[in-house]
Amino acid sequence: MSQNKFVIPGDVIITGSYTPEQNVILDGDKIMSTAIGFYEIEDNRVNVIPLTGLYTPKIDDLIIGKVMSHSALSWDVDINSYYTGMLQASDIFGRDYSPSKDDLSLKLCVGDIISTRIINAGGSRGPLLSISGQNLGKIDSGELVKISPTKIPRLIGKHGSMIQTIESSTNVTITIGQNGLIVLKCDDSAGLKKAVESIKMMDKALHNTNLEEKIQNILDEKN
Repeated sequence: MSQNKFVIPGDVIITGSYTPEQNVILDGDKIMSTAIGFYEIEDNRVNVIPLTGLYTPKIDDLIIGKVMSHSALSWDVDINSYYTGMLQASDIFGRDYSPSKDDLSLKLCVGDIISTRIINAGGSRGPLLSISGQNLGKIDSGELVKISPTKIPRLIGKHGSMIQTIESSTNVTITIGQNGLIVLKCDDSAGLKKAVESIKMMDKALHNTNLEEKIQNILDEKN
């Protein structure tokens, strides 16, 4: 069962044996909204998709960020959040990093886009980032698209179904940041255009009514 209805904080969405997930709370046997948006019920799981919102950092999330500045010891990274991410110099240079010998700007410059992972979300200076790992680091090419972070689960789809459909239909390689930033790479401009259009439509849609059909129509269009 999948349902959609506009709710505000405090609204009772449903009563009974359901699993509360994002932006809802359980009060006795009632599941109540904690955000303004549309609720969804699927496989007995209840979520509210907020209409707007910045990214809330979570440990181990893969995100995409933009280098804003750097000090002698770290880079400050815009992660589309209330907080600024921090990437320590030692994450790239290693334990032997020396501010007097190593130049941070030789590795990452202001404006560079990076794929990174959150390793600590509760630091006093903001979330701690790392680019140590497979497919992490500076992104040298691709088109950057920004959507609401709350729409990322919808873009991925159940068991990755939606994003797989877009990739297979367009031959576009898509890197999704949980913070709402997405990088698309493709040599075919027509395929890239379809993928971008599909993602932007998903971001604008207020609920899931006929969304898959609308996306499929975009993907099926002739070049």
